Amino acid sequence: MNRPLKPGFGRIGLAVVILAGAICVTIGGIIWSGAAGMPASNPATGQASSRLGASHRIQPADLVYVGAFRLPDGAEEYAWGWSGQALAFRADGDPKGDDDGHGGSLFGSGHNHHQWISEITIPKPVVSKNKKPDDLPVAKTLQPFTDIRGNLFAEEMEQPRCGLAILTPQGEQKSAKLYFCFAQHMDEEGASPRHGWCELDMSKPNPAGLWKIGDLRNYLTCDYMCPLPKAWADANTGGCRLATGRFREGGQAGQGPALFAVAPWKEGDPPAKGAALKAVTLLRYSAVTDEQQHNMKDYQHAGEWSGAAFLAAGDKQEKSAMIFVGTKGQGKCWYGYPNGVVWPEEGPFPPEPQWPNDQRGWWSTKFTGRILFYDTADLAAVAAGKMKPHEPQPYAVMDIQDALFADPDPKGQPRRMNLVGDCAFDPQRGFLYVIEPLADGDKSIIHCWRVR
Repeated sequence: MNRPLKPGFGRIGLAVVILAGAICVTIGGIIWSGAAGMPASNPATGQASSRLGASHRIQPADLVYVGAFRLPDGAEEYAWGWSGQALAFRADGDPKGDDDGHGGSLFGSGHNHHQWISEITIPKPVVSKNKKPDDLPVAKTLQPFTDIRGNLFAEEMEQPRCGLAILTPQGEQKSAKLYFCFAQHMDEEGASPRHGWCELDMSKPNPAGLWKIGDLRNYLTCDYMCPLPKAWADANTGGCRLATGRFREGGQAGQGPALFAVAPWKEGDPPAKGAALKAVTLLRYSAVTDEQQHNMKDYQHAGEWSGAAFLAAGDKQEKSAMIFVGTKGQGKCWYGYPNGVVWPEEGPFPPEPQWPNDQRGWWSTKFTGRILFYDTADLAAVAAGKMKPHEPQPYAVMDIQDALFADPDPKGQPRRMNLVGDCAFDPQRGFLYVIEPLADGDKSIIHCWRVR
């Protein structure tokens, strides 16, 4: 049986809540918060600022919902059904497309069992007040689904994780590259090479790799990927412009999202097979097994942070945020089954519930789609050794559940624990694209926000 990923609108109103030392304000579907007494940081130096809510930060109110669009049909085994794990923006994609303000194209991964990659156009998104996919425009296929991995991966992967990012030519490269990672969902202490790159022409992908991210576990490095702006990377990460990371539910590698910056082009064109790439740590929390415990505030074992993007806005790109998109568990949290049956660490074990409550994993009373906002100056401070990797905390949280189409708890059907997939950002036009799995039958749809 197929399984789900295992991975400004709404009501008008104002509420102010104080929780665990944090001041939270909610307007409609938007939440933003600043930990009481926690200073903002200066983006140039990474040093703490004396003022909370510094003007260089992109806030949830700066994201304006534009609408959504559907994905094209294709071969059921490889296409957009049961998809959503990887998304990447290509600035020069679809040069003959409509002049509708949404230029470029998107690369994305198809059915989660295979993770083949396709390139699509970006139609002008439409807001569907009744959340009906039939109201939405449909993207067109520019390059059909292709297995870009060649023979790099010898083994068959079960429930693979996948990440994608595109960068213009770096170093001695003569062409732009599509960077990728593929890894097992369940891989405990795995740290084998999982990253590579290929050409954007998927009829001749010519994949290269595989490489490790330092000596780090795949649970920390192999899922979401995104580009970092050149000026920011040159100033803070020694020119490492490719960010990669993963959040593994259950706190098995870190109790919050992780992020590392690498520059494969600095270590060869391509680097040697099996190379351990030098990595700059930007964000990392403690695993549940670590002696010292440092976690993201409001952390819960259930949920999934499934995408990352470096947002920039303003006439001179003076405002920024590192965001993570995903699914937030709320209320009670347990490992077991969606109907509340807990699976103990040791026997005797309970009988497996019948469908639709037979999927074992980390569950919560409620799941909602969220976006976490991190100060890019805090990440710069971590890279410079001025903050510890666990010290940055989200300065804002945005609830996007009102935008999503799919019912997270459909009657008579399996509950959903992964409401949001990956994301990608168009820095030239300021559009953030977020993929929602299983929103159009078995297919995903893509939502769009404009970053002001």
